[in-house]
Amino acid sequence: MAQPKKLPMGVSDFQEIIKSNYYLVDKSLLIKEIIEDASKIILLPRPRRFGKTLNMSMLKYFFERQPDGRNNCELFQDLKIWEETDCHEHCGRYPVIFLTFKDVKVLEAEETLRKIKKLISELFQQNLFLLESGCLNNYEKNFFVKIMDLTAEKEDYENSLKNLSEYLARYHQTKAFIIIDEYDTPLQTAYHYGYFEQLMPFMRNLLCGGLKDNVFLEKGIFTGILRVAKESIFSGLNNPAIATILNEKYSHYFGFTEGETASILEDYQLKERQEEIKRWYNGYLFGSTIIYNPWSIINVLYNKEEPLKPYWVNTSSNDLIYELITKGGAELKQELELLLQGKSVEKPIEENIVYHNIENDTNTIWALLLFSGYLKTVGKRLEKRRIFYQLQIPNEEVLYLFEEIIIKWFSQSIYNDRYELLKKSLISNDLKTFEKILKDFVGKTFSYFDPTGEESEKVYHAFVLGLLISLNDHYELKSNRESGYGRYDVMIIPRRPEGKTGYIFEFKKVEPDEGEDLEKCAAVALEQIRTKEYAAELEERGVAKILEIGVAFAGKQVLLRWRVREEE
Repeated sequence: MAQPKKLPMGVSDFQEIIKSNYYLVDKSLLIKEIIEDASKIILLPRPRRFGKTLNMSMLKYFFERQPDGRNNCELFQDLKIWEETDCHEHCGRYPVIFLTFKDVKVLEAEETLRKIKKLISELFQQNLFLLESGCLNNYEKNFFVKIMDLTAEKEDYENSLKNLSEYLARYHQTKAFIIIDEYDTPLQTAYHYGYFEQLMPFMRNLLCGGLKDNVFLEKGIFTGILRVAKESIFSGLNNPAIATILNEKYSHYFGFTEGETASILEDYQLKERQEEIKRWYNGYLFGSTIIYNPWSIINVLYNKEEPLKPYWVNTSSNDLIYELITKGGAELKQELELLLQGKSVEKPIEENIVYHNIENDTNTIWALLLFSGYLKTVGKRLEKRRIFYQLQIPNEEVLYLFEEIIIKWFSQSIYNDRYELLKKSLISNDLKTFEKILKDFVGKTFSYFDPTGEESEKVYHAFVLGLLISLNDHYELKSNRESGYGRYDVMIIPRRPEGKTGYIFEFKKVEPDEGEDLEKCAAVALEQIRTKEYAAELEERGVAKILEIGVAFAGKQVLLRWRVREEE
C-alpha cells in the first residue's frame, strides 16, 4: 500500500499545500457555489479550526489576477472545480484583496488598532506596483504611502479597503474581490477584555467602507465564528447572504463529512478505530450534513499511535465560555447539568449575536455556544414563527471541556488538595469530613449562585452534580430520575458495583416560617429516601452497599444526615 501524503499540520496556505504535496480534502466546488451565488456579499460563519482560512486562501488563489496578468490556474488542474468548465473563465480574472484577522488577539484597544493598521499596511505593500503604474494621481499616491508608513489618520484606514479596491479595479479594468477571514476575532477579544465599544466603530467603518455600495467590488466574502448583529457592524449593508451552520447552503464545505472522514481513515490505516473516532470528534450538524472536526481528525492521524484525546478544545482560550457558564444563573447551571447527562435542552436561537446581551440574555449565551462549536442541534420545531432548537453536547471532546470548566470553577474556589479531599472523603464514606469541607465550599462559592427563592433547591442540586462530575470515570451520575415511588435528586452509581458504594442525595430547603430548621429538614430528606424506596434502582444494578444522604440548606448554611443501607 502506498504511503499517504504528509499531513498539513498548521498549514493553511492553499498554494503551499498543493505545491508541497500535502494531503488535501477537495473542497474546491465551494468556488462554483461562490460564482453561482447571486449575492454580492457572502458571510460564512463557522466554528474555529473548521477550515475557514484554508478555504478563503483557496478562493484567493483561484480568482486572483496578478499584476503581470498571470494566474494560479495550475493549482486547480487536479481538483473537482476543473471539471466544471464553465468556471474556467473566472480563474485568475479578478484583483483580490485578502485579509485575515485570526491572529488579532490582544488585551488593549490601542494595540488591537495598531495590529490591524499593520495588516492593512502590509496589504498595501503587496500592491506596491500601483505606485509606479501611472493609474494613481498625486493625492492617491500620498494616501497610499501614508497607509504603508503607518502615518495615516484613523479614518484613512477605515477607507483603506474601499480605496484599494478602486485602485486595483482601475489598474486591472475589472472589479475586485474582497476576502476577509475571521472578521470577528478582534471583536470577540475586545468584548472579553472590555474594549468592545472602542473597537466597534472602527471595525464597522472598515468593513462597511469596503463592502457597502462599493461600485468597484465584484464580491465580498468573509468568514468568522459569529454573525454579529446588523445594527452593530453590518448596518447599511445591502442584503448580504449569510449562511450559518443552521443553513443548508455551503453546509459541507467546512469540516469533514462522514464520507470524507471514512476515506481519510482508510488512507491512513485507521479504519478499525472509526467508531471510537466518531464518538470523540463527530456530532456536528451543519444544515443537515453530519460534520467531523477537521483539526482533531488531522491530529489523530498525526498521533495515530496514541489514545484519543481532546485537540480542538485546547487550541485556544475558552475564557469567555468559562466566564459565561460560571457566572450564569441557577437555570443555566440546571440546563448544563442536563447536557452533561447526555440530554438536550430546547432554546430559541437568534442567528444575530448582540454582544451587549450576552450576559443578560441566556438565549444569546446558547446561540454563542452553538455557533462556536460547543453544542449541536438534534431537532427543531416552529412555534409562532419562532424556531426552537434541541441542543446537545456534540461529542466526547467537547464534553471534556465542559467537565474541565466545572472542575476549574470548583478547584479555584478552594485549594486543590481540599477539593481532592472532598471527593475522596465521599467515596471512602467519610461523611463527617465530606460535610465539613462541603460547608466551607458552599460558603466560599455561592456568591455565583442565588440560593434563595423557589428554585433554590435546584441550585444545591446542580452544585453537587457539578462538584462530583470528576468522578464520572468510575461512577454514573443521575438526577431527577424515577426510582421506587418517586424521583430522587441525585444518584451516584458505581460502574462496577462489586464492593463499591452507591449514593443517593435528597435536598430540602428550610422554611423558618413553618417552624423548620436544618436538623428537622435533613431528617425529613433522609426519611423520604426510605419511604419512597429510591434505592430500588441501585439494588437492581447489584449495588449491595448504599449510602443515603439527606441535605438541608438555608442560604449558605448546610447540614447533612446519612445512613448506610446494606444488603443482608
